[in-house]
Amino acid sequence: MRSSRPTPALMLLGTGSNVGKSLLVAGLCRLFADRGLKVRPFKPQNMSNNAAATAQGEIGRAQALQARAARIAPHVDMNPVLLKPESERGSQIILQGRVAGHLASGDFSRRGDFLPKVLESFARLSDGADLILVEGAGSPAETNLRARDIANLGFARAAGVPAMLIGDIDRGGVIASLIGTHAVLDADDRAMIRGFAINRFRGDVGLFTPALDTITKATGWPSFGVVPWFADAVRLPAEDGLDLMQGVPVRDGALKIVVPVLPGIANFDDLDPLKLEPGVELVFVGPGTPLPGDAALVILPGSKTTLRDLARLREEGWDIDIIAHRRRGGHVLGLCGGYQMLGAVVRDPLGLEGPAGLAPGLGLLDIETELTPDKTVREVAVEHPDSGAIGRAYEIHLGSSDGPDRARAPFRVEGRPEGARSADGRVVGTYLHGVLTSDTLRRAWLESLTGKRVAAGEAYEPAVEVALDRLAEHLEHHLDTAALLELARSRSQF
Repeated sequence: MRSSRPTPALMLLGTGSNVGKSLLVAGLCRLFADRGLKVRPFKPQNMSNNAAATAQGEIGRAQALQARAARIAPHVDMNPVLLKPESERGSQIILQGRVAGHLASGDFSRRGDFLPKVLESFARLSDGADLILVEGAGSPAETNLRARDIANLGFARAAGVPAMLIGDIDRGGVIASLIGTHAVLDADDRAMIRGFAINRFRGDVGLFTPALDTITKATGWPSFGVVPWFADAVRLPAEDGLDLMQGVPVRDGALKIVVPVLPGIANFDDLDPLKLEPGVELVFVGPGTPLPGDAALVILPGSKTTLRDLARLREEGWDIDIIAHRRRGGHVLGLCGGYQMLGAVVRDPLGLEGPAGLAPGLGLLDIETELTPDKTVREVAVEHPDSGAIGRAYEIHLGSSDGPDRARAPFRVEGRPEGARSADGRVVGTYLHGVLTSDTLRRAWLESLTGKRVAAGEAYEPAVEVALDRLAEHLEHHLDTAALLELARSRSQF
């Protein structure tokens, strides 16, 4: 007979965005999974254009990594609400993996309408699990959004899940941020938070002991630990585009690959495997800076708003830089939205990614693109016929592209050609994400750029696994994991 006791669960809240919640949940998923527990990650609401394809639809990339850390397949119930920003004015709604309309930026009250679906997914995920680790979004101190909140304490209260609050000391003001969060919460919300932890500490942890006492005295919350800076985080997919330009080494004499960072950049973890290649220097270029003239390759990554990003590309003058790069004999790779930009024209007649319209592309591939309502979301096996390399990839995109350069498709998926290539082979486009995670395929492709053998770097997938294992060990050493598990098991008291 099944117990009526609720599944143990713990929510990790943050004093703000990008304090390391996603990584801590991933590390705890691996830690408790390796203890033999059936662990499931969960994030009620995510806002990100870095998405992953599952068998059922889309979820945030961070939840896919957390599922991997828990040694299980990702599922749409792990992230029932995904908001994909399309502009400053609104986002596409992905509800339990599928497109469910548009949310205007000022219409925050509608988010509360998703709570029944969130609780439905949480209940399904809980069935048969030993532990649910829940990640909050942003900060619970955003009291202006509290009335219809489903991402933080609104969810915690509705599901009866106790929480721990994470503060990031690396960004400064951690004492004030923790005590300030306590101060602005009402008594019932405050009671859901049962302790705190400090993340990304550098230096002698002993020097911070008086500060821990200050926080506990002011809030009544105990400390669950101080987590030092985890250097191997760079080997794991980042969720926030703000992390793109951090931790990328400069390698003089290496093959320089340049990436212009556009406002709607999506699925930028496509580029992570290149960071581990010793013969590659990956350069991210922000607004106001021209693309370096000594690049061997320019990559246009995915975009959630292709027409808007194409316009921004021209505003920055990067279209001129790319065409000049191509004229000098350089190579260009377009991924998904970047692939669409390389063609002759991009049409969005229904306004699926913003105002309806069309714009000329860069004209580097002889293809045309039209965005249509049907969204392709799937995982696929991929072959690179030029090298014989095979791997796994996924597709998340609206519309389709066609034209003469499709006859020279660089990849094959399930026996059909995929992507397009210019007649001289120097410009390539594909809808495939994750294709560079295949070590054989990635290195064969890099060798085709240089015309010489590329020294083997780290194997990407094993490197991710090693980083997750090290992260689990790191947290085991610096967090009171026994107390956290006890707190999760106390859920029946809420």
